Amino acid sequence: MSRPPAPAPLDWVKHAEPIDGVKRMEARFHGKAYAMHRHDTYAIGSTLAGVQSFSYRRGQCNSLPGHTMVLHPDEAHDGQAGTEEGFQYRMIYVEPALFQAVLQGRPLPFIEGGVTTDPRLSAAARTLLQQMDATIEPLEHSDAIAELAHALDAVAGAPARHSKGDFLAARRAHAYLHEHRAQVVTLADLEAATQRDRWSLSNDFRVFYGTSPYRFQTMRRLDTVRHLLVRGSSLSDAAAAAGFADQSHMTRHFSKTFGLTPGRWLRMAGGAHGA
Repeated sequence: MSRPPAPAPLDWVKHAEPIDGVKRMEARFHGKAYAMHRHDTYAIGSTLAGVQSFSYRRGQCNSLPGHTMVLHPDEAHDGQAGTEEGFQYRMIYVEPALFQAVLQGRPLPFIEGGVTTDPRLSAAARTLLQQMDATIEPLEHSDAIAELAHALDAVAGAPARHSKGDFLAARRAHAYLHEHRAQVVTLADLEAATQRDRWSLSNDFRVFYGTSPYRFQTMRRLDTVRHLLVRGSSLSDAAAAAGFADQSHMTRHFSKTFGLTPGRWLRMAGGAHGA
């Protein structure tokens, strides 16, 4: 006689593979989760369920679903459930050197209180706070770090800066991304193609083309997907031809960009080339 399956543990932790100075995790806890401790990284997270309580800078913080937590490097904190139901959250740990590479000598941003409802930060952190099995490509990762650094800087109260940028470098990056739109491109690839450092180049591209290198390339790949779909390709074949990791990876970007799943878009397009 087989034994009944063991009950699932109440508390659990999942880790994603670290990517270039960023560690990602998701966890669920009941009661006391962590004693007082500190990191030498930023800890930036989002509460998914319940009330997440922690001591931080001589005060008590409570994070609810939709809130963004920002713990500065070397600041002591603990963690526990604010209610009997427990809490679930995702967190990223970002080396300060990554943000400093973007901010180029500006003081590291400090967010008072440890918890914020500012929509700029929640939007900027969304890419890195995806599910642990989500595919995050190298250029997408670099773009997300830059967005998060600038959002932290803005929410912390730093004055806006307007930079001129290098148009020739941005134009070379534009051409390179268009030519290699079906490949996984990194900022290191763009550095080699443009002879411009990655963070300055990312800024150049935004100044002259109004978007990030990653978003530009993603849109070109989605153009390829739509072109192939109206000509009868399957979703999986179109995703592979456009350089996405798999069909689900393509569908996630397609839905986020156009507000429709590829299948629904194709039904509505009725064989037309536009959308």
